[in-house]
Parts: sequence; C-alpha cells; structure tokens
Amino acid sequence: MSDAIEVKSVTRVFGGNGKGPAKALDDVSLSVKEGELFGLLGPNGAGKTTLIKILATLLLPSSGQVKVLGYDVEKEVDKIRPRINMVSGGDVGGYGLLTVRENLWMFSQFYGIPTKEANERIDHLLKLFALDDKSNAKVRTISTGQKQKMNVIRGFVTEPDVIYLDEPTLGLDVNASFAIRTYLRKWVKEQKGKTMLLTTHYMVEADELCDRVAIIDKGKILACDTPINLKRMLRRSSTFDVETTIFPEIESMGRLAGVEGFQVKQLGDKVVTRYVVEQESVIADVISAIQSKGGKLTSLSKTEPTLEDVFIHLVGRGLE
Repeated sequence: MSDAIEVKSVTRVFGGNGKGPAKALDDVSLSVKEGELFGLLGPNGAGKTTLIKILATLLLPSSGQVKVLGYDVEKEVDKIRPRINMVSGGDVGGYGLLTVRENLWMFSQFYGIPTKEANERIDHLLKLFALDDKSNAKVRTISTGQKQKMNVIRGFVTEPDVIYLDEPTLGLDVNASFAIRTYLRKWVKEQKGKTMLLTTHYMVEADELCDRVAIIDKGKILACDTPINLKRMLRRSSTFDVETTIFPEIESMGRLAGVEGFQVKQLGDKVVTRYVVEQESVIADVISAIQSKGGKLTSLSKTEPTLEDVFIHLVGRGLE
C-alpha cells in the first residue's frame, strides 16, 4: 500500500514566552499507510494537535517535509483540502440558530457536494448515530453528546480520503463513545483506501481501534508500532498495582531504583499506584518504602502489560 501521510524530519517552532523559541515538534518522522487507522498518543502539550494542524494544512512546518495523499502541504494545498476533513473533541462547532440538518448541509456545500447526494448522506449518518430525531432541532438546544455526534457526522459527510480525529470521544458518555468507536472501525475497514489518524486520551480506545500507534512526548516520537508489539516491549518488565492508604510524598515512589514507570490514582481514602519495574524483586523495596512513609498496604496485584503501561514506561507518567 502507498503512504497516505508522509512526515519527514518535521520541526515546528513557536515564538516562545520570553525564554526563547519553543519546539512543539522536534524532528518528527512517521508514515501512515493508505487504509490504516493510525493512533497518536501523548500528554497535553506533546505536539499532537500541532502535527494534526500541519497535516490538515492549517499550519506550516518550520522545517521538514509533509505529504498528504502524495501532495506537499506547503505547495499543493488546493489538491489536499477537498480530500480531507477534521473533527475535534469538545468542539462546539456549528451554528446554534441553525438546526442539526441545516448545519450538516451547510458544511457539505463547502465541499461542493450536490444537494441530493448531501441529503442522502446526512439522512444515512443521522440514523446511524441515532440522531435523526434531532434533525430539525436547533443546535443550541441539544446536549453536548449530541453536538459531538453532529460534529463527527460533519467530518464524514464529505466522504474524505483522509480524516483527522482529535480526541473525538472526549467527555462523552459510554453510549455516545461506543457509537462513535463502532462507526470509526467500520468506516476504515469496510471502505477501500480510507485513512484515519486518531488522537485520544483513552488507551483502551487506541488499543481497540488502531492498527498502529505512535507515542509522542515533548515533540518527539518515542515509539511507533502495533499495540501488540508495543506491549511486547514490556515483557521483560513487570507491572504491579499497589493499593494503600494515603501517605506523604507518594510521588517520590516513582524515583525509586528499578522503577521504570509510575502512575498514581486516588480512590477515596485509598490510593492505587502502578509500578512498571525492571525485576519483580523491586516491588519488595517499593513495599518497604511505602511502610517507612506510614502507608498501609491493602492489596497487591500483578497485571499483564497494557498500552497504558507502555506509555508510562516511555513517557514516565500517565496521561491523567
């Protein structure tokens, strides 16, 4: 298969905040195959949105080369834009005084889709996302989840060859997220030559949907492979979930010798810490350190490596 997206040695520099120029992207290279559902994972400020804006021709790279569908994003914008689309999570896009259908029809006209064809696509997608009963409702009157469904429909109604989804299920309830994930999977798998680049904060979503995943932090790509192969990276390591009472200086536990990755989640008056360790024997040192700080162990379990563990191992912290 040919590459739908080619990124070669791309750096993007912004003016900075008085401390000199800031690199949002630092010598990034990656490729996405035609027909691939590709995931991009990274914490806030890692460079994900900057990269998507460059791919969507909304921002130029400071250096390097980017091609989408074989066209250069700097020199051949007019050949790229009719064949791509973009959806952002948490986007309140749309015009509140217009109805759901009117908004979708308007965006379809920006792409020059004949009215009859546009209406057929809109009808199909509204029904698919269980939003047909809100077709004639003003956008300002519908829920956040319904607005996000409308935004997703807006991205697909133009039938793009490449679509960028930036946190498309952010803040949505379980049912709305499931409906969107189900459609994303079918859209790529059941149509020839369609390509999707997805950023998400939900590791399970990336693991479930993506053919390959790139992990980015501080503007650099740290790893890129299938979810299965990424998880195999940690076979030499062990992952433990340790539940304890809350104790002082919890964050310092991540700096213990032999701890490769560390994440903290508070659950009421308890705290669950996840440790990715070089050797299982390190967990004994962890428990001793917890007890020395006044923490009381309530449970300990070993887990199989997850994509989140890989992320913690590479980035040194979780997304939350």
